[in-house]
Amino acid sequence: MNWGKTNTQSGTTVTGALLYNLHSIQPIQVLQMTRFEGTDSYVATQDLMMAVNAAITLERPLLIKGEPGTGKTMLALEVAKALKRPLYEWHIKSTTKAQHGLYEYDAVSRLRDSQLGDPKVKDIANYIVRGMLWNSFESDVQSVLLIDEVDKADIEFPNDLLRELDRMEFYVYETQQLIKARNRPLVIITSNNEKELPDAFLRRCFFHYIRFPDKETMEKIVAVHFPALKKELLKEALGAFFEIRDVPGLKKKPSTSELLDWLKLLMAEDISPETLISQDQHKIIPPLHGALLKNEQDVHLFERLVFMSRRKS
Repeated sequence: MNWGKTNTQSGTTVTGALLYNLHSIQPIQVLQMTRFEGTDSYVATQDLMMAVNAAITLERPLLIKGEPGTGKTMLALEVAKALKRPLYEWHIKSTTKAQHGLYEYDAVSRLRDSQLGDPKVKDIANYIVRGMLWNSFESDVQSVLLIDEVDKADIEFPNDLLRELDRMEFYVYETQQLIKARNRPLVIITSNNEKELPDAFLRRCFFHYIRFPDKETMEKIVAVHFPALKKELLKEALGAFFEIRDVPGLKKKPSTSELLDWLKLLMAEDISPETLISQDQHKIIPPLHGALLKNEQDVHLFERLVFMSRRKS
């Protein structure tokens, strides 16, 4: 965004940190523009950094999809750390309702306290439990709000949050309060693609799919976590890892986080690079493969394919 540029479609001019409507000349506070450029502990590709910064500029939620274990949840933590902003994490379960993110009325506690004669029952506000959206709205500085694995919830869950994410406000009926965000949070929403999300919800988001890292990017990721890892072991481990991922028909391909677990075990057990390329027919599968392959069907499939490949060669 260029400061001082007039938007002819909306009739607004951006000047400093204020947005002026040319028709009413009323200043409207907008987000402080801060760019995300990755961190020392998180390898972010150029397109991922552009996606985060686009969401900041557009003031829209950032919807992140990708395979499990590709760092979707970690992204929100690293963005908050890089931009020095508070982080509020809302981890979604199958039983989660949109209302849980706003607030809950604890009627059971109020009934119990009334039976005990507690005077605080007279004020219903004592039994309003704030959700993560409320907490992020109340932040004195712009915060990062993570809504993690949104596709785990009921199909209506995303639609039930449309108004709150659009207007950055909601109403507490029990206390007759209108809660408005002091500072519009940067909302990061993750999805494992287990369910299709409603079109109305998608329209309000900036979308980015985290592609699985190639070998070059994976080397950078590994270097962050294991800077002392020997190059020969890394070369053979990555070769075996991508060989497993390329096996057709796997129920669950190993992810980045599982590769890091496997490398940690290889280092702990002092496994040599030669062990990973052994041609011994009794050692078809890599050592400590339980960190990579998580069900017996995939183990048997990999064993059969490698055995057949070695027989042909």
